[in-house]
Amino acid sequence: MAALALVVISAWTLAQEGELGWGRKPWQNLQATVSELAQPSWLKLWFGDPARELRNEEGELLRVINEPQAEARYLAGVGRALWTTLRMATLGTVAAMLLALPLALLAARNLGAPAPLRWGAKAVLDTLRAVHTLVFGLFLVGIVGLGATAGILAIALHSAGSLGKLWAEAIEALDMAPIDAVRATGARPAQVFFLGVWPAVLPQGLSQTLYVWEFNLRDSTILGLVGAGGLGLLVSESISLFQWGRLATLLMAIVLLVTLVDATSRRLRQRLL
Repeated sequence: MAALALVVISAWTLAQEGELGWGRKPWQNLQATVSELAQPSWLKLWFGDPARELRNEEGELLRVINEPQAEARYLAGVGRALWTTLRMATLGTVAAMLLALPLALLAARNLGAPAPLRWGAKAVLDTLRAVHTLVFGLFLVGIVGLGATAGILAIALHSAGSLGKLWAEAIEALDMAPIDAVRATGARPAQVFFLGVWPAVLPQGLSQTLYVWEFNLRDSTILGLVGAGGLGLLVSESISLFQWGRLATLLMAIVLLVTLVDATSRRLRQRLL
């Protein structure tokens, strides 16, 4: 009932404030946009004009370009941006794992960490999860400068909050009998972890990490909007210059990359579980 009330109140208040609307001529705008996106720029490799003339408003010839060659150079740049995006997502996820694991061990209630440490770890995880990757990206670009490093760190910080929460819940769901048996032998905390906790939580933890890696790949495609590398910069350029054909090419490249990574991740998760 509370959730239903929130939905109704949200819709009603936004309608009262005039925030819900379709704008002017929404269907005409949709048709025009879809029509332009239906002509991705990569088609120019085969159907482009090898001697296209660019003229100004007065009809003066500015330059002549070979569209197939220009598109081939652009697609090479898209390939490099895709490779950067994949590396950012991968390294960011690995860094998130290293940060999330100790926080998850402290946050899990059944491992018996002192209450101040447990609540502190939960507060850190909640904070990291609450701040969006783009916000971290804006913040880190101002510290480490433009480039992939800011993107990797932004992904790592936000993902650590999600991974830490998932791992803590997985640890809390464990059967404590084997862990208590290891403790009863007089094992040290590190031995309890590696002999009792780690083998039991590893398959599910790796499966969750692979899922977060997929999400990070999608997230890293837009980090270039704030100067953190990857495809986002090309997406921002195509939108600002109204190059809808190139935007269609970029969207198709993103969908292809995400689909391949999703298929790979799904196979790996099936083997782990």
